[in-house]
Amino acid sequence: MTDFDRIAAPLLAPARGFATTRNGGTSVPPYDTFNLSDSAGDAPEAVAANRARLRAALPGAPHWLRQVHGSRVIHLDDWAPGVEADAAWTDRPGQVAVVLTADCLPVLLADRSGRCVAAAHAGWRGLAGGVLEAVVDALPAPPGRLRAWIGPRIGPRAYEVDAPVRDAFGEYPEAFEPTRPGHWTADLPAIAMARLRAAGVAQVTDGGRCTHDEPGTFFSHRRASPSGRQATLVWIEAGR
Repeated sequence: MTDFDRIAAPLLAPARGFATTRNGGTSVPPYDTFNLSDSAGDAPEAVAANRARLRAALPGAPHWLRQVHGSRVIHLDDWAPGVEADAAWTDRPGQVAVVLTADCLPVLLADRSGRCVAAAHAGWRGLAGGVLEAVVDALPAPPGRLRAWIGPRIGPRAYEVDAPVRDAFGEYPEAFEPTRPGHWTADLPAIAMARLRAAGVAQVTDGGRCTHDEPGTFFSHRRASPSGRQATLVWIEAGR
């Protein structure tokens, strides 16, 4: 059974990818219904059923990461259950890279000929720590041949931050707007796009979907806690 909602990533074949939404699963509130995280407090049997439904729509098993808001990138050949990393890449058809998010930026990258693909989890700490640049460096393709897509993420109107976050991105003053004393809204997608372009990525696209502002479609940790997580996945089709 694979009748869950998804948003296709604009990648060129043989690269394929999509982001899930919160709809189409078995979890009950507040994780309703397609929560894919096994560490957010949801019932294990519900998560297992949701993950089985997701697996049925894929060419292989997703390689789940223990995400820690860092900048470590692994090749999926080096994956093991519980591995700590915030990005993964592969050049092997059928291997599925995946990240979980509920406001942070999920970023997919693919060589324009589909020889290699990657998935990255970029919250503000990972973004400041260079996770996107680390992915670009890890991929065995010139940055000018890469395409990147930012999946469902929190938008700038809903993301208020304090001085430590603003100071972590001092080179991007245009990404911050003052709200109240000591606080600003932060446009993380704009920062991510700027950093990817500075790293040489040829084409960067933001899907423009805000997790916070679409409660019927996406989980958002900032809007509601506890919260489930949606997945963003990428792979290379076999036989292409």
